Amino acid sequence: MKNRFYFIIGAIIAVLFSACKKDNYEAPAADFTGRIVYKGEAINVQYGQVNFELWQSGFGNYSALNVNVNQDGNYSAKLFDGNYKLVFSPNQGPFLWKKNAAGKQDTIAVNISGNKVMDIEVMPYYMIRNASLTAASGKVNGFCKLEKIITDANAKDIESVSLYINKTQFIDGGNNIGVQELRGAALADLNNLNMSVSIPTIVPAQNYVFARIGVKIAGVDDLIFTPVTKISF
Repeated sequence: MKNRFYFIIGAIIAVLFSACKKDNYEAPAADFTGRIVYKGEAINVQYGQVNFELWQSGFGNYSALNVNVNQDGNYSAKLFDGNYKLVFSPNQGPFLWKKNAAGKQDTIAVNISGNKVMDIEVMPYYMIRNASLTAASGKVNGFCKLEKIITDANAKDIESVSLYINKTQFIDGGNNIGVQELRGAALADLNNLNMSVSIPTIVPAQNYVFARIGVKIAGVDDLIFTPVTKISF
């Protein structure tokens, strides 16, 4: 009976010691940061909608760490040192990701040894050029041109172009206080796209809004945007 008592106490101590060891594992300390870019220019997207995957083998379960891309194209992740494979899954982002010889999404080797800054080059369907956002007479006016980047068999048409305004810096189709959308015949000249949105009454009052233009590509879920601009009025 006494031996059984000591056995139980020993088992409890072993479990507690094991739990303490798990709790004392070091957290990932390396900062992996950078931007999603095309020829050095950041790709602006919708917050929380675009991410890429980092895969690392040799640690039990082989699963992906998803890294979100911010509105301005920047990303950041805390990682352990080691070797990773980076890949965008199909249909992520308003761009194409390179494929391997088998026609599948290719991977980039990423070595983490301390902090690392790396821009990730992608191929967007379109780029927004010469964007202008101004306020006048109670309205925000927007202008832009669109440059078609992918022109081969993977090329796609434009579905719509929209000007969004909001009280805060988070702006997209679901976060705005005003929007004008161009579709159909209004997209006939992609070198001359003009939009205008009336500024509604804002409560509590403020003398500025944030604005940006978003482009929806046919058959692609994620929009490409201009940078967020603060506009005083």
